[in-house]
Amino acid sequence: MSPTPVCACPEVVEGIRRALEEDIGQGDVTTRALVPEGQMGRAEIISRDSCVPAGLDVARAVFLAVDARLVCETLAADGQAVAPGAVLLRVTGPLGAILTAERTALNYLQRLSGIATRTRRFVDLVRPFKTRILDTRKTTPGLRRLEKYAVACGGGTNHRMGLYDMVLIKDNHRALLRRAGIATLAAAVETARRLTPGVPVEIEVENETELADALNGKPDWVLLDNMPPDRLRRCVALCAGRCPLEASGGVTLENVAAIAATGVDAISIGGLTHSATAVDLSLELRSLE
Repeated sequence: MSPTPVCACPEVVEGIRRALEEDIGQGDVTTRALVPEGQMGRAEIISRDSCVPAGLDVARAVFLAVDARLVCETLAADGQAVAPGAVLLRVTGPLGAILTAERTALNYLQRLSGIATRTRRFVDLVRPFKTRILDTRKTTPGLRRLEKYAVACGGGTNHRMGLYDMVLIKDNHRALLRRAGIATLAAAVETARRLTPGVPVEIEVENETELADALNGKPDWVLLDNMPPDRLRRCVALCAGRCPLEASGGVTLENVAAIAATGVDAISIGGLTHSATAVDLSLELRSLE
């Protein structure tokens, strides 16, 4: 990930602006009707679940985007596991602004904390094997940087950010290459490396024969696609450390430890992002002034 704080990234700042515009529109009519002008207050965001928070600075940025007079105090840290009842964020200032920002701030924080929490479950299960848990590009459109940030908060490792920072030769690419006369997987790797100098090259294989072929091209990574544990073990033995191996396909909390035990270097899981359940958070008013 970039060393730039995630909430300061231009696409995140713009995303927050658009999310607030989507929710507020021409104005928060409920708050305008019921909250007296000048009413001040204090509220806290509380976790009702055990979770791994992610996106606290993003939630803070949402509140400040609505009203820069709000004072936000983070009482937990992204990536730090908390128990039910933990106070994650305290907000003080104009009550109308707090209520107007509430849902957008919670939407970000619940979604990102859900991803971080799910990632941590996978990471904990493979910890004895020192296997890395990778995310994928199966993210919510427009939220990729934030969702990958949440994976990192959960202890996972970010795979490629997009189509621009790694070559990944998959089955459809291989079919096209064969039609172009590039018959071996080694030649496919060599072609990709020649045409994209300096960019890492990964290739997908489905069995030991394909792995042996691909390794001759000296890829940076090989993706072992939808293989059962016994085949993964054979591939690990065949590779003998010549190239990092990534297992992918059909990974669940129930089988991830067995996959890690085969000796693969990493396991990629689309479900970290596309199937994460939002954490149950609430904003509670604590005082009025």
